[in-house]
Amino acid sequence: MNLYNIKHPTEQVSFAQAVRQGLGKDQGLFFPETIPQFHNIDELLALPLVERSQKILGALIGDEIPTDKLNAMIENAFTFPAPVAKVADNIYALELFHGPTLAFKDFGGRFMAQALATVRKDGKITILTATSGDTGAAVAHAFYGLENIEVVILYPKGKISPLQEKLFCTLGGNIRTVAINADFDACQALVKQAFDDETLRQTIGLNSANSINISRLLAQVCYYFEAAAQLTAEQRQNLVVSVPSGNFGNLTAGLIAKTLGLPIKRFIASTNANDTVPRYLQTGEWSPNATVATLSNAMDVSRPNNWPRVEELFKRNGWNLSELGSGALNDAQTETALKAQYAQGYLCEPHGAIAYQVLSEQLQAGETGLFLCTAHPAKFKESVERILDIELPLPEALDKHNKLPLLSDEMDADFVALRAYLLK
Repeated sequence: MNLYNIKHPTEQVSFAQAVRQGLGKDQGLFFPETIPQFHNIDELLALPLVERSQKILGALIGDEIPTDKLNAMIENAFTFPAPVAKVADNIYALELFHGPTLAFKDFGGRFMAQALATVRKDGKITILTATSGDTGAAVAHAFYGLENIEVVILYPKGKISPLQEKLFCTLGGNIRTVAINADFDACQALVKQAFDDETLRQTIGLNSANSINISRLLAQVCYYFEAAAQLTAEQRQNLVVSVPSGNFGNLTAGLIAKTLGLPIKRFIASTNANDTVPRYLQTGEWSPNATVATLSNAMDVSRPNNWPRVEELFKRNGWNLSELGSGALNDAQTETALKAQYAQGYLCEPHGAIAYQVLSEQLQAGETGLFLCTAHPAKFKESVERILDIELPLPEALDKHNKLPLLSDEMDADFVALRAYLLK
């Protein structure tokens, strides 16, 4: 598999290099030079999740990793289902919260851990990543206990849910967590600064597990196929997918699935009040505002890192950005959407509620709608209980961590301080 740096296309790397390196020159994102097309989609969709994913990732990655090794990586990573649930007559939910940390990031995080363990070289590796909520837990649990790999996770203090925080800030061992006194964009900026420091990168073997890492992104492609496999052939012909969007890795994966040949009619990028992309699609002006805290905190991102990949795909495929739907909800609208879902008999959480509502408003006659549920409602226990006036029991995976003390350090958004912390 050959990949190029979107900012500097002459910088080209293998899949293994991209996994180890994370980012290219000038913080450029790596992207596949070619994306194959499947012409036997129905046959592919008839396969079980793991077997189908082995064919998808095998086609994308090529022969760089031996087939038996890659197949084992996927089998070890995808050990949980991604069921589709009916919510309304023509609207379905893809539930991506059945993994060990109850969020969609389990797919990418676990596959990345398998990939890095396979392609790593000798010496120390430090995974440095920023999280707006669910990435932290997925990465921490995927890499917990792995030899010679240290993980440092930055997150905005007070801006993720208490249960999200407990799930990855109670592990210890090779997992270090740092609460940054700022927003997610500041955390992400610190990660980028670290990658620009060549001495630091070499000294601690720096890598990232955000969706900027291509291995995480490719893994996410697989669950779009899994969703389509659970719908009828007729439903697939007019399928509209609404993606709750923060850093836009999830939407990028869906667009790669469409490029591979998955019949998705169109996508909708659904955001909260951090609506840089919906405004950009309406006005043509890229003007990020200051990030604001919302109920859907995993989408509290004003400068989405993966947007260049989205634009690259549209350009390469000859698609027009006007074909990409979008919408944004504020917190009051999110609460209304969550109540509407619950009244229909479906319990969701803020991110999925936004994707559902925007989809409901934009779905046309004859279309089938699918929205992504990216986290278990219990991860947002306080807000979901308040909004719906219910009591929500904690799943065992959350309950056991909720009883443990937080082990996080605290720091201002200061790169000098972070650099010293990483080197100690």
